[in-house]
Amino acid sequence: MFDLSTIRQRLQQYQGEIYPPNANTRQAAVAVILREADDGLEILFIKRSETPGDPWSGHMAFPGGHEDPEDEDLKQAAVRETLEEIGLDLSAHDYLGALDHQRAMARGRELDMLIAPHVFEVRGDPSFTLNYEVDEVVWAPMARMLSNELHATETKPMAGKPTIFNGYRLTGGHFVWGLTYRMLKQFFLTLDPNWDPPVEIE
Repeated sequence: MFDLSTIRQRLQQYQGEIYPPNANTRQAAVAVILREADDGLEILFIKRSETPGDPWSGHMAFPGGHEDPEDEDLKQAAVRETLEEIGLDLSAHDYLGALDHQRAMARGRELDMLIAPHVFEVRGDPSFTLNYEVDEVVWAPMARMLSNELHATETKPMAGKPTIFNGYRLTGGHFVWGLTYRMLKQFFLTLDPNWDPPVEIE
């Protein structure tokens, strides 16, 4: 398993894959937030609010959002969005590094939108102030995801037919799937290129 010192070292040595945006590409960033708990490292997820018209309505996700003109870069966008969404000021905590850019998908089709994950460490047990975009904050054990113990599937409608999606089942029945699930797998492979991803059901 990994401790925060090892994760920091691995991410500092890693050169993430960057998608060069075109003039129309929407750019966004998310914060992958880690903390040391009694039983090992935990990762923070949010449950997005139910919002009509939002393709990620009600999903489990990392805090984050679109880059604004006043943001210095995508890392700053992740910091600002996290403060706005859950009241956590990541500028007061440690930055560990960046992961590969991801292409956003919505209802089975690729969007001209990139998401940049940035990894942070927080200390202690921070309190949260949730805005209208977030229903809940959930800490989940990293070791149980790395071991694939929490791997599960869920059937959801896609293009009018039931489709099986792979993901991680968290406490309370929350299901991490889609883009956030892809980011987690890429994060784990960045930490350990020999990591065995879950055997996925199609």
